[in-house]
Amino acid sequence: MELFYCSLFLIFLLLFLKFRSSGGRPHSKLPPGPWELPIIGSIHHLIGSLPHRSFRDLARKHGPLMLVKLGEVPTLVVSSPEAAKEIMKSHDIAFCSRPLTVALKILTYGGKDLIFAPYGDYWRQLRKICILELLSPKRVQSFQSIREEEVMNLIQSISSTNNASPVNLSDQLFTMTNNITTRAVIGNKCKDQSAFLAALTDSIEAAGGFNLADLFPSSSIVSFVSGMTLKVQRCREKVDQILDGIIREHKERTKTESTEEDLLDILLIIQEEGGLELPLTMDAVKAVIFDIIGAGSETSATTLEWAMSELIRHPRVMKHAQSEVRDIFGERAKVTEAKIKELHYLKLVIKEALRLHVPVPLLLPRECRETCEVLGYEIPAKTRVVVNAWAIGRDPQHWGDAEEFKPERFAGTDIDFKGTDFEFIPFGAGRRICPGMSFGLANVELALACLLYYFDWKLPNGMEPNDLDMAESFGATARRRLELYLHGIPHTSCPTP
Repeated sequence: MELFYCSLFLIFLLLFLKFRSSGGRPHSKLPPGPWELPIIGSIHHLIGSLPHRSFRDLARKHGPLMLVKLGEVPTLVVSSPEAAKEIMKSHDIAFCSRPLTVALKILTYGGKDLIFAPYGDYWRQLRKICILELLSPKRVQSFQSIREEEVMNLIQSISSTNNASPVNLSDQLFTMTNNITTRAVIGNKCKDQSAFLAALTDSIEAAGGFNLADLFPSSSIVSFVSGMTLKVQRCREKVDQILDGIIREHKERTKTESTEEDLLDILLIIQEEGGLELPLTMDAVKAVIFDIIGAGSETSATTLEWAMSELIRHPRVMKHAQSEVRDIFGERAKVTEAKIKELHYLKLVIKEALRLHVPVPLLLPRECRETCEVLGYEIPAKTRVVVNAWAIGRDPQHWGDAEEFKPERFAGTDIDFKGTDFEFIPFGAGRRICPGMSFGLANVELALACLLYYFDWKLPNGMEPNDLDMAESFGATARRRLELYLHGIPHTSCPTP
């Protein structure tokens, strides 16, 4: 009997040692990663910190190409410029599709939008339409009057407070960017703007982060218990009501008015006439409209919010940027886009804000379309891929004083954010690079120039610059955890509309 128990013990010991030596990973060519627990995989490593920060810390131990198991989902985390280049350039075609989460399947009408549509003919067709009719340099330039009008509305709104109380700049910036984007897409502002902004915010929150239902896709119980499906369906119902009303009013308006065609006009004409290789359904029209308005509003507002936060914390940089804007435009002038290209230091400030505060820290997820080899590792098909652009932008191997806000670091360099410099990829790279980059930057440049020209800024309640809380929230974008309240002290009077 003793021999039986000894033999049994030895068998279990050998099996344990074999499992431990293999790390629980059946393929030796898989990328390294943190240890896993049954069922939940590596989720426990993310507890206590925001995911992009946790992934950065784990990558320091396991390397820039790291495989983590998030529940049932194998996820490749990319954390260096070299690894990002392999994924988004050398093997871009293998990694250019997107996974659809529970929330996104509902909110994008089953992946019929531009951002999350699977890679293929439908996505290429949709991208071509959106770039031609909304996002090309020529079309972005055509929206100049809309930008100038809405930015001036922002300036006048801030001025109307007479510095009596601090301004919720976070809220004001989001409203402004939403107005610009909505007018560019559908020709005018949404009639019920408060309901639209609420639905937009709820949808963005639902689509962001890591949801349990997405980490255990085979379990309907997890989806039910988490309540995610029901929550997102309610968001979708609100969005549907608003978009149906916008489309109905738009059709009635276009019958009686002779106006310049906007993106919604073009999409409705294409949808009604047909003729495309892949038909454009009404659900697709709604998905694209909501997609672009949501992305265009949120990312631009987030960039402006962080730029102003960093400027208020760095008075020297603020003074330099204000001096440049005021020198270029002179006294008692109206700031327009005509001279924006002369604001060289302002552009450095925006670059540095994007480096430290990537609007989407973990770039929108990709999915491996076929098994391939990257940097000597085997990446199985269907592996989810997240590029930690936040960690890459703060990598001390590529950036001196990586955690410091120093716009001058970009002076005299050719480093840009257009997807060719992989140490700086706030908009992504490759085939799935953000197509709205030029549209968003035009909004950011004009708004920031006007904020610096018309006002001097200070924190409320006697706060010092270093007292400002710079913690992030986590969702579809990494906005400030606490909204930004500032006093705007008029430097020069605002021109009347």
